[in-house]
Amino acid sequence: MSMPEFRSLVPHAGPMALLDRVLEADEESLCAEVAIRADSLFCADGGVGSWVGIEYMAQAVAAHAGYLARQRGEAVKPGFLLGSRRYTTTSPLFALGAVLHVRVRQVLRGENGLAAFECSIADGGAAGQEVLASATLTVFQPEDVNEFLQGLSNGNAA
Repeated sequence: MSMPEFRSLVPHAGPMALLDRVLEADEESLCAEVAIRADSLFCADGGVGSWVGIEYMAQAVAAHAGYLARQRGEAVKPGFLLGSRRYTTTSPLFALGAVLHVRVRQVLRGENGLAAFECSIADGGAAGQEVLASATLTVFQPEDVNEFLQGLSNGNAA
């Protein structure tokens, strides 16, 4: 089965769509790929700072939500990264030339749009897929993002 184009699954546009492609996806998980190139956003001093890993993970979570929405015949909707827990990395830098596999697996989903994902970033070129970073992300995707944002601007938490 061929995977949809990454940019069709996320609300990100232009250079802020950081991942290159979706390798695999199902109801519970997704694996995306990103190659670290000299023209990659945030690339400096021989690579991309590993702090960007949280955004790679968040975009993979967004792609998973977009994948599920498309499976249901729905439009891709924005969501919110609420936080991360236990972000660890083995290096301060994702090296220039590296091909990374960003894996996300849903471990919790509430009816209210809250969800948690176990995430990892591995060296896609290494035998055994050496894990370079990992975290648990908490996300929120409201049913109607415009209504939710309007409620926030009016001082009401929806």
